[in-house]
Amino acid sequence: MTNKEQAVKQYWLNFCDKRKIDPQDLDEAFVFGATKADADELSDLVNRRIKTATTSIHVPTESSSQVGKYCIVLDGDFNPVCVIQNKVYEVMPFKQVSQEHAYHEGEGDRSYKYWYKVHWDFFTKECQERKQIFNENTNVVCEVFTKIE
Repeated sequence: MTNKEQAVKQYWLNFCDKRKIDPQDLDEAFVFGATKADADELSDLVNRRIKTATTSIHVPTESSSQVGKYCIVLDGDFNPVCVIQNKVYEVMPFKQVSQEHAYHEGEGDRSYKYWYKVHWDFFTKECQERKQIFNENTNVVCEVFTKIE
């Protein structure tokens, strides 16, 4: 186990001890975005409770995050920033993502137009890397979460 992994594990165990939570309730530790700069910016938005939602490409073969489970949000250096708890998990076509969800993603000016452009570009690139095509009918996962600590 690396020093970073050990630090994340200890962060989680301290959180569980303080909150009397079963350590088995950790879903995952992860970074938002594709770059260090993205991860730093987005983890800061979560930590300040501005970002309370996220959207990702739906991959049926991957396990889905469970409502009620906890995740550790990491910064661009893979340091723990905060713990979130998943409240909503919905799969829908990209074209059905609501303006409200886009607002709660907390990015840019929080408009649907901004959200649409940034996510269209991000998902197009992500799908190209997977040798897939992204379009308005591509299923995405919309998650809503709460920062716990």
